[in-house]
Amino acid sequence: MSELQRTPLYQQAIDLQARMTGFAGWEMPVQFSGLTAEHQAIRQLVGMFDISHMGKFVLRGSSALAQLQRLVPSDLNRLTIGLAQYTVLLNPQGGVIDDIIVYLEADGQVVLIVNAATRKQDWQWITSHLDRSQVECQDLSADLALIAVQGPQAIATLQPLVAQNITNLPNFGHCRAQVLGHPAFIARTGYTGEDGVEIMLEPAAAVELWQKLLSLGVLPCGLGARDTLRLEAAMCLYGQELSPQITPLEAGLSWLVHLDKGEFIGSDILNQQKKAGLERRLVGLELTGRNIARHDYPIYSQGKAVGLVTSGTLSPTLNKPIALGYVPNHLSKLGQELEVEIRGKYYPAMVVKKPFYKASYR
Repeated sequence: MSELQRTPLYQQAIDLQARMTGFAGWEMPVQFSGLTAEHQAIRQLVGMFDISHMGKFVLRGSSALAQLQRLVPSDLNRLTIGLAQYTVLLNPQGGVIDDIIVYLEADGQVVLIVNAATRKQDWQWITSHLDRSQVECQDLSADLALIAVQGPQAIATLQPLVAQNITNLPNFGHCRAQVLGHPAFIARTGYTGEDGVEIMLEPAAAVELWQKLLSLGVLPCGLGARDTLRLEAAMCLYGQELSPQITPLEAGLSWLVHLDKGEFIGSDILNQQKKAGLERRLVGLELTGRNIARHDYPIYSQGKAVGLVTSGTLSPTLNKPIALGYVPNHLSKLGQELEVEIRGKYYPAMVVKKPFYKASYR
């Protein structure tokens, strides 16, 4: 078994006595002060995550964006400089290879943020489909750190440390800026359902920023809170809601599929699904009491197994069990009554609207 990799902020987590865990080949903090405290800090004030394990690619060349068009279902021609698009890489079967964010910068430069677990296969897939004589590709994953600062107070807390005004940065907007005097890439993106930014910068600068934010009272948060936050916001997790066998239409991501843009890898399958209708859908489920449906627990209808739970938790914000899972299309309507098998017993679950939580100020 290969040794776990460590991010530039690993020692900071150890110094704070974080509980560590293996995740996608990395040794990462699962929690610092406790999942509930970290979750509530992001929902109510501000918190920060080390997300340096994520993959960071840069493509340069006037045709970089045009060449990427074939690999994703979203129309990247709609992007303007300084904005980003959440999208997915698709295989020929229309299944999801990974979910990524595409950031368009000036002079045809494109920044891609990809998942840690799929970084190597993403790099191989992307670079094998690009004309390398026209597009320069760099994998900067090991050279840069990434910190997510999230919560209603994220921008107000960070602004005094940034030379440029970031208060007017739109959702999915991004810019190059100076943070504590260091060059940084700042994007108004996140994985929590709250306002906030993700900041990419060199390792030494990231350590300095982390320490500065700590001194300002920003709570460090781990993977545990990151998962409960994204689940409340019904954001997909690759390997659970998304996989090479699941299409973006089935996963409820039809808003990022632009079938009118022309042909792309997997477009024929998505066009067929659009015409024929979906056989299964990702739904939100609410359970009663304290019965938590976990990943891969079976979903039943009238005594028959009909689907699987992809993610589940006890929502710290709503104080009730919530889950995501795939069920046949005819069982996906709001109010549909189902059951989840938990340790050999069957518990009622109801299909509810997604997301489970939405910030009132957004």
